[in-house]
Amino acid sequence: MLPSPLHADGGPDRSWPRANWRALSLTLAGIVATSAGHYLTPPEFLLWHGIFQRMYYVPVVFAAIAFGWRGGLAAAAVSGVCYIPHIVTTWSGMEHYAMEQYAEILMFLVVGAVTGILSDRERRRRVELQRTADQLSRVYRELQNTFEQVKRADRLSAIGQLAAGLAHEIRNPLASIDGAAEVLQAGAEAEVKSETLRIIRQECLRLNRLLTSLLDFARPRRPEWREVNLREVLDSVVELVSHSARTGIRFEAQAPEVPPNFVCDREQLAQVIMNLAINAAQAMPQGGTVRLSIQDNQDGVLIEVSDEGVGVPPEHLDRIFDPFFTTKETGTGLGLSVVHQIVSQHGGNVTARRNPDRGMTFSVFFPQTVGVYPWASRVS
Repeated sequence: MLPSPLHADGGPDRSWPRANWRALSLTLAGIVATSAGHYLTPPEFLLWHGIFQRMYYVPVVFAAIAFGWRGGLAAAAVSGVCYIPHIVTTWSGMEHYAMEQYAEILMFLVVGAVTGILSDRERRRRVELQRTADQLSRVYRELQNTFEQVKRADRLSAIGQLAAGLAHEIRNPLASIDGAAEVLQAGAEAEVKSETLRIIRQECLRLNRLLTSLLDFARPRRPEWREVNLREVLDSVVELVSHSARTGIRFEAQAPEVPPNFVCDREQLAQVIMNLAINAAQAMPQGGTVRLSIQDNQDGVLIEVSDEGVGVPPEHLDRIFDPFFTTKETGTGLGLSVVHQIVSQHGGNVTARRNPDRGMTFSVFFPQTVGVYPWASRVS
């Protein structure tokens, strides 16, 4: 019986599948067929005897590949046992030729052993490669699980920061309203009551503005895709913010002579530009110029809003788009977060950089190819 092939751990596999039995059957059939050819061929056909003699190598090599060096030696031994009686009965009168046949049997053993050793080595390498691949797959799965846990932790941390920021922003107006209510309860004079009611209304408006910004951030409206004229959107925003800006603030708009048609949500795009323009105006307490520009090229559309204000400290640049992060005393910290969210929904990105002299420049980039928009298939 031929030995079984190697198992994954390097030892023999005791469970023989059907393929092993098929390989064993083919090996034995090859040996029997070759031996039958020897015995049935008359001695005078030396050429055919030479062919059959070398045909023994086929089942020997096959067994060595299928079962390793043990299988190769076993097949070579079986071939030799089947061939020796033919040598004794047929070639006993030709001593020199008979010795060559015995030497050929030794070659059966050598070829079976060498081929089997090489086959075992290749099999071990395949087993090692498979084991390494399994280990890499396991490590990859573990990394994926770890990455998912980190993402969940980041989401929980973001929710915690959001809740903490919301609580902080609500506490101050509530404290003002509570103080005003105490003043009214104490029966203040008419002039004091009027001022107190003004404070209450002001803080209520502040809370309403905060909650509105929070809802815009937490439940963003899905864009309604339309083809719009960017120059018209820019001009309408500049006209609107110019009327509400305080004295000393100027707005300058620059756009191509032939304005690019752009697929987006017009209201959301206007909200992005307006938030950036208002943010720029609020950053210039001493007045200055807010410059808004549109640049169109083959890579995409670039919208920039630049101011001459105090700027953002370098250590805060990485956080300005975080919810509730603000450097203003009365800011909610949600304006730039909403901008970032809308731009991301449109497939773009928004960045901020400090100007060489003073102020900040916010850049909104929407990638596109010539005449083709990534979201064009979603236009309704």
